[in-house]
Amino acid sequence: MKAARLHKIGDFRIDDVEVPVPQNDQILIKVGACGICGSDLPRVYELGTSKQKYPLTIGHEFGGEIVAVGQNVDESNIGKKGAIFPCIPCMKCEMCTTGNYAMCLDYDYLGSRRDGGFAEYCLVPSMWHFVESSKEVSYESLAMVEPCTVAQHCLRKSKLSAGNSILIFGAGPIGIMCARWAKIFGASTIILIDVNEEKIKFSQDRDLVCLDGRREDLYEELLRLNNGKKFDVVVEGVGAGVTLNQCVETVRTFGTIVMMGNPHQDTTIKLKTHSNILRKELNIVGMWNSHYHPLPINEWHYTVEQLETGRMSIDDLVTHSVGIEQVVDIFDDVYNQRMMSSKVLYRSDLK
Repeated sequence: MKAARLHKIGDFRIDDVEVPVPQNDQILIKVGACGICGSDLPRVYELGTSKQKYPLTIGHEFGGEIVAVGQNVDESNIGKKGAIFPCIPCMKCEMCTTGNYAMCLDYDYLGSRRDGGFAEYCLVPSMWHFVESSKEVSYESLAMVEPCTVAQHCLRKSKLSAGNSILIFGAGPIGIMCARWAKIFGASTIILIDVNEEKIKFSQDRDLVCLDGRREDLYEELLRLNNGKKFDVVVEGVGAGVTLNQCVETVRTFGTIVMMGNPHQDTTIKLKTHSNILRKELNIVGMWNSHYHPLPINEWHYTVEQLETGRMSIDDLVTHSVGIEQVVDIFDDVYNQRMMSSKVLYRSDLK
């Protein structure tokens, strides 16, 4: 089979490798689609794999069909379609025993620590990682279940209630999905902020209110759109000090800021910002990944349910799709910003 494997930092190529054979609890997935995550780019070009293990097949945002199973798995599962939960928790540490698998102290991970989804087939540890969907859910949507669930987790951490207002800094695919979850959760006012003109237009073309964060009258316009009030919930989805300062400026007293954006350099805040955090008695919440345990709710299963009902729609966020042979080239294009992209996918049905 073909697989897009990282051999060292900057050495990313398409290899011919043996199709893995599932043993014991393992299942073999014929990958339907796999998405490029923002974390994949520094992994390929700057940082390398999490444990410097090479060669390694990249890709953790994917879904597909079960085509083979190990000896301990019921063969009736063959043919099922679904998304893959890529985290492989140790199941021994305190975080795992309390169901907080994303916080596992000794986890493995498909696509960054063991072979992932940018391949024609992927070996998955067990059915536990498989989130079954109806046949009607597209492979494109299944490849975006992971980031869509991250967006859902952000909204749950914010404790946003029906009737609340929300402001989201960052109009990338997760920011847009946050806005769509906010609508499902009953938010009264939903506004996105970005500084990239193409992202702003992309969001507006999808019937979202998205403002340019560079406009001089930004704060006045935000107040106008939110009935003269600051926001109940503000999401920092960029990972930068400048936007964190803006979050504190735009959130109401006793409001909540969710820090979702992954920083790439030191974050600094102004003296006034620090003071306002205290004076407003703000709730500043960190979030990481998503929640997979059934209690209080398995967010992954809820995402798939919402895709099945049509209440959540994400296919329209895909701007580019390529076959396996073009994966390396499209990585280069995205990393070097040679094109405007929202979500970029490998699709197995393309050559």
